Amino acid sequence: MATFDSENAARLHRELHSHLPSDPALRVKTLESLAVERGLVASETVDAWVEAYSEHIGPKRGAQVVARAWLDPAFRKRLLENANEALKEFDYQGSATGHLQAVENTDVQHNMVVCTLCSCYPFSILGMSPSWYKSAEYRARAVREPRQVLAEFGVELPDQVAVRVWDSTAELRYLVIPQRPAGTEGWDRDQLAAIVTRNSMIGTDRDLKGEGA
Repeated sequence: MATFDSENAARLHRELHSHLPSDPALRVKTLESLAVERGLVASETVDAWVEAYSEHIGPKRGAQVVARAWLDPAFRKRLLENANEALKEFDYQGSATGHLQAVENTDVQHNMVVCTLCSCYPFSILGMSPSWYKSAEYRARAVREPRQVLAEFGVELPDQVAVRVWDSTAELRYLVIPQRPAGTEGWDRDQLAAIVTRNSMIGTDRDLKGEGA
């Protein structure tokens, strides 16, 4: 007579699922396969859009903007005064950044972005918004208890650093310029852009890693 070994069953379950993509990934792949099979879209088109959002429209764009602001004081000034005009130098302007304001982290102020009404987000320079940014919990708590939310992201701020929360709307969106980390003297723009995180441009990441970190 066969016996049931719960520990062995659990091990097999974990092993099987470790080789499978997540449920959302499976659903996306299934929908993509059906759309391609029925001639609604070409697989090459899907690949092109994935590449566009991951390599071009994604946060790598915003990282290039930040890196240039670190290297070029004149551009940084233009960016802070009129982000829309400054972004035209990158040809990044568009409906998602038509009303953009750049805000800068300093030794005494940390900036954090939220959209309490929905999930307005400058996707043309930051890519698709993360799921947590759109969650009701983040949208409510970011304005009510920002320090606690930041702590949950691993950002512990000393008392002397003030937190300013910027609430995005359809008419106005924000880009946080994080502080340039020590140990990056002499780095070029691509090197600097590589250490800029998406979350740092939203404000849920603060201390970026420079040389020797």
